[in-house]
Amino acid sequence: MRVPLSWLREYVDLPATETGRDVQAKLISAGLEVETVEQLGADLKGPLVVGQVLTIEELEGFKKPIRFCTVDVGQANGTGEPQEIVCGARNFAVGDKVVVVLPGAVLPGGFAIAARKTYGKTSHGMICSSDELGMGDDGSHGIIVLPPEHEVGTDAIELLQLVDEVLDIAVTPDRGYCLSLRGVAREAAIAYGRPLLDPALLDVPAPNAFGHPVQIADPFGCDRFTARTVTGLDPEARSPIWLQRRLQKAGMRPISLAVDITNYVMLELGQPLHAYDRSRIEGAIGVRRAERGEKLTTLDGATRTLSTDDLVITDDRGPIGLAGVMGGAHTEIDDTEGTTTEVVIEAAHFDPVSIARTARRHKLSSEASRRFERGVDPQAASAAAQRTVDLLVLLAGGTADAGVTEVVAPSAPRTITIPADHPDKVAGVTYGRETVVRRLQQIGCDVQGNAAAWNASLRGGGRATGGKDELIVTVPSWRPDLTDPNDLAEEVIRLEGYENLPSTLPRPLPGHGLTDRQRLHRRVGRALAGAGYVEALNYPFIGEAALDQLGLDADDPRRTVATLVNPLSDEEPALRTTLLPGLLGALRRNDGRGSHDLALFETGLVFRPTGQEEIPARLPADRRPTGEELAALDAALPHQPRRVAVVLAGAREQAGWWGKGRPSDWADAVEAARLVAREAGVEPTVRADQHAPWHPGRCAALYAEVDGAETLVGHAGELHPRVVKAMHLPERTCAMEVDLDLLQRAGEALVRAPRISTFPVATQDVALVVDKPVPAAEVEAALREGAGELLESIRLFDVYENAEQLGDGRKSLAYALRFRAADRTLTVDEATAAREAAVALAAERTGAVLRG
Repeated sequence: MRVPLSWLREYVDLPATETGRDVQAKLISAGLEVETVEQLGADLKGPLVVGQVLTIEELEGFKKPIRFCTVDVGQANGTGEPQEIVCGARNFAVGDKVVVVLPGAVLPGGFAIAARKTYGKTSHGMICSSDELGMGDDGSHGIIVLPPEHEVGTDAIELLQLVDEVLDIAVTPDRGYCLSLRGVAREAAIAYGRPLLDPALLDVPAPNAFGHPVQIADPFGCDRFTARTVTGLDPEARSPIWLQRRLQKAGMRPISLAVDITNYVMLELGQPLHAYDRSRIEGAIGVRRAERGEKLTTLDGATRTLSTDDLVITDDRGPIGLAGVMGGAHTEIDDTEGTTTEVVIEAAHFDPVSIARTARRHKLSSEASRRFERGVDPQAASAAAQRTVDLLVLLAGGTADAGVTEVVAPSAPRTITIPADHPDKVAGVTYGRETVVRRLQQIGCDVQGNAAAWNASLRGGGRATGGKDELIVTVPSWRPDLTDPNDLAEEVIRLEGYENLPSTLPRPLPGHGLTDRQRLHRRVGRALAGAGYVEALNYPFIGEAALDQLGLDADDPRRTVATLVNPLSDEEPALRTTLLPGLLGALRRNDGRGSHDLALFETGLVFRPTGQEEIPARLPADRRPTGEELAALDAALPHQPRRVAVVLAGAREQAGWWGKGRPSDWADAVEAARLVAREAGVEPTVRADQHAPWHPGRCAALYAEVDGAETLVGHAGELHPRVVKAMHLPERTCAMEVDLDLLQRAGEALVRAPRISTFPVATQDVALVVDKPVPAAEVEAALREGAGELLESIRLFDVYENAEQLGDGRKSLAYALRFRAADRTLTVDEATAAREAAVALAAERTGAVLRG
């Protein structure tokens, strides 16, 4: 909404010294988003005057038409002699009044005017167009031709109101009343503590039976319709300069007098209006829903097929307008022929939701629909119609018809009961009852209180001693956004100043902090970041194509998805069942942009429908849902475990002067899973597995004991080559994904710190030969159990395969065993005995044989 400051001052007596910047600061403090203040004519310098064309000489021999003119500018040039000016425009004639800028002047944009020789003549100034003066689009696309009544030599800067300040306000959807000068003036009047000259306070004649007939078939869609008629209009009448300039400053283009007046009143009062050529209307004006297949040609020339949900204005022939959005071309006022002498003014109030849906359905956003869908003051319709009639009578010489039609659906004013101290509780500031009442009255509310409770409050020293001090607030008709006590509290708080609210840190109750789940989530994130992984947050949406690229079987549970009713993208309509598609997509994008050594991780929810979910009942709005209702709502949701995943590609260790680097491989993915498990206090069991999308020979399954049973918690390894190719990933890309919730249940809530012994460690190595299919994890588990409590750690440091030395199908696993006692230094015999016990148990369980 563009608000010229000069127009705003007509309704609020602002201090003369207040600039647009000052008003901007006041309105922003009151909660309005004033984005910019445009300084019109700030760099404009005269002389700029009204002139009359005396002679026109056509210059020949040039590529375009050129005219040499003499113009009478009175005494503005200091001599009274005609001013000689060269001009290329052709939309003026001898005797026309034009705007002339003389040498020494400066036009907007820093364009200095001086006498100059051009086309063989000397031009002493310019005859100006609206664009050259920064006036905006006036529809003429040529020289400004003024009405003949303006005197030669008059200052055109003042005449054309070229110097002004315009506030550009981004009106939020809940403040539709500010899409008018009336609404913005109300806010300015409150901010400055000045009275408001309400332009809607007009004497309006009572409705009678002589007005143009109106029939409302849908009172819900249109609860108020006012029709007024003006006859005897001068078809040659044009909009005066002041009206055109106000429309231009507000961002609208002047069209014709009748249309300009309806636009002007809309900007002034916020009530959209429409003017019909009375001679083109047949029968009564009606409001109804469109019938299936009906068509309407709107003012923009487009023929639209209407929906049965569209609200339309009709006459006896059918639709003549799209209600609240745009009028029809058949009944428009034709300014080109100049034949319209009688108009019917429509001022109606339509259902905001219906107008919003119609505008979006037809992709037809108009100034009228923007206001209706945000809420228009229904009580302003008759005043807006009267204001339009008055201006038509004044500017077009018309006569107001005595008939006044007003169809109104019965409605009661909206009231809200609010405790007098409710704004205090919301803001954490003591405003007091008087301040609350005063602020609510300033925005137009009628406030009545519980007198008995108020008197008791005064006797009790300001605190209610009997009954609850409540206010009964009747909301003004122009504020449909005020629906509950919190809305009223917001009004009090914003008018008292958001900047006056103290900064108060919340005080949590003792004993409340992060849950165990939240602590584990943070520890895992810190651990992975410390290990060189970068967190990547992705959208939780997937499509069937991503699951196909992962190579999942048709019966894979990850293909059972929860589909969104209104997805952001038709290609990704479902909630993710795994974190890998999003992470691999991020890895692919980064690799494609030149970052080839990548290690990414993500933690988040996945969504696993069980098929047992039921549609919950609709929750009530008049009370808090019961525990059973909330439980039913939770039961309708899919299972949502929290998971963590990593993906790797490129070098895991960089090469340099320190030595060779190495690429990331499946072992790094497995180690990432171990790292996550350690943060939960779990040492997972790792076994070979075959599970999409991993390589069948380089896939590890991770198990942990959950609730007394060994449970699969995730997978890690190298991705299948077909998956790498389908998703356009770097070769040998690796990945890991584990269930954090299962790890939490498997581990301990408290992470225990390691014990540090002051006694030395005894290290012994052992190399065992086993069959190739035997997992190293099983050998390690047997060694760990056999070594007993003296074993501090075990590490696999070598895997050796050689058929000549070890035999076919055999491999050698070399482990480093570290022994330490908490209370003494171990002897060689004790360490050896523990080692031998470990080897014996490994031989019994896995068939291991000491190498050599």
